[in-house]
This record gives sequence, structure tokens and C-alpha cells, in this order.
Amino acid sequence: MATKVVSRLQERIDGLPEGSFRRKVLESARRFKTSWVELGRLLSQVRSEESYRAWGHESFHAYCAAELFLTRATADKLTVSYGFLERREPELLGSRDGRTAPPFEVIEVLSRAEAAGRLDDEAWDELRKGVLEGEAGRAEVAKRLAERFGPEPGPKPPERAERLRRLGALARRLSDACEEEREVPPALRRHAKELADALERLAE
Repeated sequence: MATKVVSRLQERIDGLPEGSFRRKVLESARRFKTSWVELGRLLSQVRSEESYRAWGHESFHAYCAAELFLTRATADKLTVSYGFLERREPELLGSRDGRTAPPFEVIEVLSRAEAAGRLDDEAWDELRKGVLEGEAGRAEVAKRLAERFGPEPGPKPPERAERLRRLGALARRLSDACEEEREVPPALRRHAKELADALERLAE
């Protein structure tokens, strides 16, 4: 995590009451690189309890981006990976600082494989010892999964709603650019705005 981001997180931490849940999540985000399990646990709690709403954010991902400087992908990987350990190795979670847990990169590969149906109980039993003892890194785990189940499938194409949302966002940027460009005739600016409005309604 960049030093600048850590500094910004610390500024927010300093402005919150000692011991508050919101401060605790921020402190965990600051320690993310050495304690991913703790942050995964707290983010899972934030998501399930919808704590972000009380903190002024419309969605879990908006909260993660605005307050913790985490991308949607990273927030999802953390919560999914934590869920994997919670199901497969709950005894590891007794260590709140996460020092006994395997590296995040390894668990992320396993959780993604499990979600894709490429990690059954038998495969996990075969990988478990090497993963928990730190002998099997990300590359080794991915290689053994590929040998057993074949190459990892490519990313799924976006869902219809996501495709429409992207189109709406593109159209809105075009409309805003047309509004700022006085050389664009008023009728054309109006059409661009109507297109953006229509696509956004369709996405909803």
C-alpha cells in the first residue's frame, strides 16, 4: 500500500473515536499488507451488517473506495477469500492478526477456483498441507489445479445490467463533453443528453 494512502488512512483514523468500529476497520486497512485476514473479517462484517449506510455511503463498494482506498476487485477478493478460510479452516481465524494464515495471494487463487467448481474436497485435501505450511505458493497451487481440472476459464462476460450501466456511463460522459463544447449545435447536445438519460433508465 503506498505511503501516501497510509498517511491518508491515518488522518481519518485520528479523527475517529478510539475503539469505534469504523476506526477499527480503517486501522485494519492500514495494516492490510501484513494482516489481510483481519481486514477480510471486518469487511465481511461491514458488508453483512450494512454498516457503510450509517457512515454515509450508498453501497459497500462505494465505502471501500472512498474511505479505505480499496478497489471493488480487491474488496471482493478479501471478503471471498476470508469466506473460504471461514468454511475450510475456521480454526485459523482464531488468530486475529492473521499471522498463521497462508498468504492472501494463495487463498485468493483457491477461493476463485472453488467458486468456479475447480476445487472439491478431495483436491483441497491434497493441497491443504502444502498451503497451510507455506510450501505451496500461488504459482504452485495454480499449476496443480490446472493439472487436475484443466486451465482456468477466462473471465465471464459482463452481465446485461453491467453492460447497460457501462453504456450509460459512456453516453453520460459524451453528453457532458458536448455540453462543454459550444461548437456542438444545441439540438445535438440535446440528443446526446436524451441518449444518456435513456440508457441510464434502461440500466436501472
